[in-house]
Amino acid sequence: MSIRSHPGPKLQARAGTVIDADRAIRCTEAVRDIAEDAIVVADAFINRASGSDASTTELLGYVISLNRLTQEATAALVVRQRSLGEPLSDLAPMLNLTEDRLRKKHSPQAVDQALTSRSRPMRRAVSSQQPDAPPTAKNSLRQPGQRLACALTRMWKQSGVSQRALAEHMNVDPSYVSRMLSGERDLTLQHVKMIADKCGGNSDLVKPLWEVATGVQATNTDPIRSLRAYLRALRYAAGSPTDKRVLASVQHTITKAELRQALGGPGVPEWQVVHQLTTAFQSLPDITRPLWRNARSSVESTDGTLPAGAFG
Repeated sequence: MSIRSHPGPKLQARAGTVIDADRAIRCTEAVRDIAEDAIVVADAFINRASGSDASTTELLGYVISLNRLTQEATAALVVRQRSLGEPLSDLAPMLNLTEDRLRKKHSPQAVDQALTSRSRPMRRAVSSQQPDAPPTAKNSLRQPGQRLACALTRMWKQSGVSQRALAEHMNVDPSYVSRMLSGERDLTLQHVKMIADKCGGNSDLVKPLWEVATGVQATNTDPIRSLRAYLRALRYAAGSPTDKRVLASVQHTITKAELRQALGGPGVPEWQVVHQLTTAFQSLPDITRPLWRNARSSVESTDGTLPAGAFG
């Protein structure tokens, strides 16, 4: 993992010689990644806790995830302290443990292995929404994370803001911004808001892409509005093609009225319409289908039926 993706002061021991500078840097990188993961989990926790439909077990799951992240960060920081040649006596009272216990509980080798194999919650959330088949070169650019990256890249380019200025606004290295905008680096909602703020864009426009990419429950509790917001966000990421261009790209298999209904209502169009638009907007229908099902169910709850197309 390159340290250039994160700026920061040069690591130096407070006293004595650095024992293992490379390990200290790896631990610092890991702590930053864990901090990002904690923001994502906390965002999801806040969204679900703010509603009334979340179960106790679901909310407790977020608490457990945050606790696990805290434990991972603690282990990395203990090893970082040792790798810098700094005394564990500075940390022991804060953790209510003896120095010997800290040394045994967080051995550098065990922590190295744990940090290398740790799963990031954002990646798990994304994979849970993907089709059974693994991503291919053909559909990789259609994945949710790439759609979000395309939308933010478009927002940045239209602003005329330099990448360096954007990096300074976000307090990160320009190379880190480059990786965000290329889809190589996961983004938190705070990242999205900071990019939109600096570039004069609308973070709410692209937020549905971030929610789908990270698996975070949509803050909009109306499933019909959620579907429309996602389709509008996909259209923006695809370059905001005109109605005429969209209809041509789907070979006029849908009408202009169906296009406008999908994006602005009223009601919810048939699955074939949403399928065609999702493809035209360079995304994957398998990602949109759950949103469409929820929207369709909300308007058909009176008879409890769903069209066969809802099930693929």
